[in-house]
Amino acid sequence: MLERFYPGEYLDSTYGIDFDRLYREGYRGIIFDIDNTLVPHGAPADERAQKLFGHLKALGYSCMLLSNNKEPRVKMFNDKVQVSYIYKAGKPSVQNYVKAMEQMGTDTSNTLFVGDQIFTDVYGANRAGIRTILVKPIHPKEEIQIVLKRYLEKIVLFFYHRKLKRKAKKQEETGK
Repeated sequence: MLERFYPGEYLDSTYGIDFDRLYREGYRGIIFDIDNTLVPHGAPADERAQKLFGHLKALGYSCMLLSNNKEPRVKMFNDKVQVSYIYKAGKPSVQNYVKAMEQMGTDTSNTLFVGDQIFTDVYGANRAGIRTILVKPIHPKEEIQIVLKRYLEKIVLFFYHRKLKRKAKKQEETGK
């Protein structure tokens, strides 16, 4: 039952993802959450985010920001990175994940989603059939409703990590 919330991968930071390797593997579109995925909550795009998006565009990726925030917040971030965006996305609803892929000209086989929340970002992308990368939140300061969800996320991550350990142990035992 909890598997629907499991990410494809769980990493420390968006900035530690090997996007060059993923491009070589055939991925061509990346959908990003903004707050606590790319910058602290409410912050504009910093130099690190600008450099990342410059590199992704140079590689040939289409990038999309998918945020539940209102347009002024999303536009403020996007002013410095200049990619497409969808605001008030209604994550985890699948509709705008599909719209994002349509706008980027990608599909579920060559699109990634990167976000910091299980119950909105990962769950929605999983439902849409997109490969997910969950990253640890950049900054601990968050709105109260997100703080409360983080407690539930810890339960999901406990079982996610337990499943990964069992899988690794089974592979070790069978030699596969």
